[in-house]
Amino acid sequence: MKAIVHETYGSPDVLELADVDMPVAADDGVLVRVRAASANPLDWHFIRGEPYVMRAQFGLRLPKRTNVGNDVAGVVEVVGNAVSRFKPGDEVYGDVNGSFAEYVAAPEDLLESKPANLTFEQAAAVPLAAVTALQGLRDKGGIRAGQRVLIIGASGGVGTFAVQIAKTFDAHVTGVCSTRNVDMVRSIGADRVVDYTREDYALGSERYDLIFQLAGTGSPLECRRALTPKGTLLLSSGESNGRWIGPISRILAALVESPFVGQQLVPFIAKRSADDLRVLKGLIEDGKVTPVIDRTYALPEAPDAIRYVEEGHTRGKVVITVSDS
Repeated sequence: MKAIVHETYGSPDVLELADVDMPVAADDGVLVRVRAASANPLDWHFIRGEPYVMRAQFGLRLPKRTNVGNDVAGVVEVVGNAVSRFKPGDEVYGDVNGSFAEYVAAPEDLLESKPANLTFEQAAAVPLAAVTALQGLRDKGGIRAGQRVLIIGASGGVGTFAVQIAKTFDAHVTGVCSTRNVDMVRSIGADRVVDYTREDYALGSERYDLIFQLAGTGSPLECRRALTPKGTLLLSSGESNGRWIGPISRILAALVESPFVGQQLVPFIAKRSADDLRVLKGLIEDGKVTPVIDRTYALPEAPDAIRYVEEGHTRGKVVITVSDS
């Protein structure tokens, strides 16, 4: 089968469309024919091996993991002997390593039935980004009705889901984005939009109960200026030119400050969860959450897709179509 692989660290130019062995479904797993995948910032971090601290776990000189992609939507081809939730022909989606390929094998507990009202391309845009938004806001942020929530990076992959999910909790949502994305962020439910090219949210008079930092270079101290005295700063990502530890420096700073302030400074990394994919499926089928797709690429164009994501200006998600049938 065809799959995108990389044998060395480097720019998206190291990616190759290669012939690789067909994966085999384990007893508790399924083989999925991939219809669509999507690209995430996580992909280019793995491809470049940056920040370098990642290489301690994923390979110092050469990557241990050579396949690419996580988000997948497709059709079950084969089920293992112990599988009870799926059968051949079922349409599924989930977060599975190596999704930039014609087929992937995955444990059944990483997958969920695809939302019936989404195309495969739309469904592939959901798993990693939407689960990150849901777990961050609900589990780590403790979001509640009536809270004032600020989403920094509201126009990105996670941000577009975070705006919509925060609204399902009846929060008052302010999104931060650039000028060209103001109307889009407002259209997906934001009560207020801050154009960071014209206004600094940290210097304004508004105070927020919960800030979800998904982009930007603001330090924890800068973000805290916009928090209420007992508010929560949720740190998931953000831009950084540091090749050694990258945005981890921001998280370390938050951990150092946290014991000395009344506000909650919470670093956060999402975990794969079929249960949360099921929650999202319900929200999507109820019309409360809709994926925002910026661009679509074919599988051989995966390097271009990753390159575009790496530029950091995506409007929603970037999708890769793998198969039409």
